[in-house]
Amino acid sequence: MHELRQAGAKAAQIVADHLEGVGERPVWRPVPDGELSWLTGQELPETGRALEELLEDTRAHVLPYPMGNGHPRFFGWVNSPPNPAGVLIEPLAAALNPSCAGGDHAGPHLERTAVRWLAELVGFPHPPGGGLLTSGASMATVICLATARQRAALADGWDAREEGLSGRPAMVMYATEEGHSCLHKAAQLLGLGARNVRTVPVDAAYRMDAGALRAMIAEDLDAGLRPFCVAASAGTVNSGAVDPLDAIADVAASYGLWFHVDGAYGALGILDDGAAPHYAGLERADSLALDPHKWLGVPVGCGCALLRDPGAARAAFSLVPSYLVDDNAGDLGWFAEYGPEQTRPFRALKTWATLSYLGRSGVKRLVEHTTGLARTLAAMVEEAPDFELLAPVTTSITAFRHTPRTGDLDALNLEALNLAVPGAVQARGNVFLTGTRLGGRAALRACFLHPDTTEQDLELLLEEIRVAAKEL
Repeated sequence: MHELRQAGAKAAQIVADHLEGVGERPVWRPVPDGELSWLTGQELPETGRALEELLEDTRAHVLPYPMGNGHPRFFGWVNSPPNPAGVLIEPLAAALNPSCAGGDHAGPHLERTAVRWLAELVGFPHPPGGGLLTSGASMATVICLATARQRAALADGWDAREEGLSGRPAMVMYATEEGHSCLHKAAQLLGLGARNVRTVPVDAAYRMDAGALRAMIAEDLDAGLRPFCVAASAGTVNSGAVDPLDAIADVAASYGLWFHVDGAYGALGILDDGAAPHYAGLERADSLALDPHKWLGVPVGCGCALLRDPGAARAAFSLVPSYLVDDNAGDLGWFAEYGPEQTRPFRALKTWATLSYLGRSGVKRLVEHTTGLARTLAAMVEEAPDFELLAPVTTSITAFRHTPRTGDLDALNLEALNLAVPGAVQARGNVFLTGTRLGGRAALRACFLHPDTTEQDLELLLEEIRVAAKEL
């Protein structure tokens, strides 16, 4: 233990130094060839190495090459900086190293609280047992859609777990083009087939068209198919759009479809008073996926599946071998009965610590700060003659386009320029921006999650885009 005490103190110092100096370093830089060889080409040592040596290697070869998401000028994808409480507490979960499949120990009990807090934050009904922490929203989505699939099968008088899908009418799910790719992956993993995920049109604000959804369901029913689920978005990753959840809930209810909401990134946007009206109907969902490791900054990976009916998930997943029978489990059973994981890490500790550290007011302040940045950038874009706003701002994402007034850029070259700008901006190292496609056009998107990002950082972002574009 002496070696652990000494190395632990040094590790704490290295972590503090790294986090304290993040803003003074480049947001991102490519890994040079020599370091890449070290990272990928090592041989397994014949004899064990000292803990302090491992710390030195990490300090020298790993920490200098981050993804960049800890930096206040990282505006790419939906990757947050780590919350200090999560950084501090996570090693303690590793020290316990439990499996949180179930049982009478701290991990599963604390998970009940962490899940309940998340449900309360977003205003989603949460009966005991109606939620569990996952590796991320991708796994949460698998859990929610598998539950929806099993419920639909049982309603039709058969058991998808027992019989499989062969010979049954195609089960159809509905999502928009703006829906996250994890919806499609989940449908494919569950044997539904990519072609049975219908793409519902969107309106000018990239929100699902509820009228088109209703018409598509009716057509599929007439064709002898089995609509079973509609998956709406509460904050898309391209523009932050929130689908008209209330109207979609009406359609789902009228046809008896499972109503799933992907709020992996955006569900917490409901805490922003200006955005809250867009979330009307969220509380009517049958299931909701959200990611504490996104907006909240809980260290990766930590997602959450919330379900209105805990019994539906248990019907989709419960399988208890004789060696795991727990007579003291109570009516709710084990967490392992509500999803595919048997050995489950202690995700609840870092989630509980982060939420406790922030408090409800801190979470609300973070959401309001970052959504405010997105609206400010949108205003700056609209005022600038060389930028174009592509979508209304609802959450903390601003989608826009660079349109330099040089007079010699036709539509094709303008498209090529906007495709190339993100990589050129990233390479400069001063800010980190990513691109996407929106309305069939190349777009720039800035996602704000860092509590220390300032309006001056937004000015630098636009200037870096201008400079990178000129170099291109």
